[in-house]
This record gives sequence, C-alpha cells and structure tokens, in this order.
Amino acid sequence: MTTPENPNPIAVTAVNRGLPAGKMPELRMMPSPSDANVYGDVFGGWIMSQVDIAGSLPATRRANGRVATIAVNSFLFKNPVFVGDLLSFYADIVKIGNTSITVNVEVYAERNRLQADTVKVTEAVLTYVATDSNRKPRKVPPIETLMHS
Repeated sequence: MTTPENPNPIAVTAVNRGLPAGKMPELRMMPSPSDANVYGDVFGGWIMSQVDIAGSLPATRRANGRVATIAVNSFLFKNPVFVGDLLSFYADIVKIGNTSITVNVEVYAERNRLQADTVKVTEAVLTYVATDSNRKPRKVPPIETLMHS
C-alpha cells in the first residue's frame, strides 16, 4: 500500500504493526502530564472519557444526529497507559435497537514514539440512545433513509 504522503510500503506496514488491519481509528490521542498521576500513569477516568467520545462518533453517524450515553455495559483496562503513548481508539457498532446503538471500543497504545511496541490497553462496550432536539429518545432511522439523504 502506498500513499502520496508515504510512497514506501514497508514504512506504512511498520507504522501499523500491532493495530487492527484494515481499520481506521475513530480517534487518536496522546495523553499529557495533566492526564496522569505523579508516576506518569494515565487516569482511568481520562481514558473512559476518550472511549465515550470515540464510541459516540459511529453512533452519531448511524443515528444521523444527537446521541447520549445511557450505559457502560463493560469496561476493561488490560494494560496501563503512560504519558506519551499514542492511543488509537477503534469503534464498531455491534447492535442497533429501536432507539439505541451499542458500540464496541478497543484502544491500542503505541509506545516509545517509534510505534514498534503496540499493546491493547482497553476494551469497552457502551450503549447510546438517539435523542431529538428536546433530548428525548427517538427512533434510530432505517439504513435506507440514511442512504438516500
């Protein structure tokens, strides 16, 4: 695979090592010292907020509008996150209800700034509800509606 930014396919492969193949992250973030304790370990709450943002992006697209988080169904911290890690947040819709959208989010950390060491640090499942302008639940539009808009 070559791109105008990087015509060398070997370099592209090296950068993506350890990340899910063929998928684009919804969000990429690098935590700073203010996001961590005095030992450089990033706060779980900071990671949770970024996971919520990443999960809301595909839910918002699928709902064709506003969504609100209604449940954190599961959340697992698999490895610590450190200041300076480059985090990639991958989000996939796993279930669509009448007014709800459930999203699986996986987070990977590329360590040491060379992206040579990549580890899965977090996985979570969150449920969002589509809401109207009064913040009341509304039906998730059928997929055919979205394709014609």
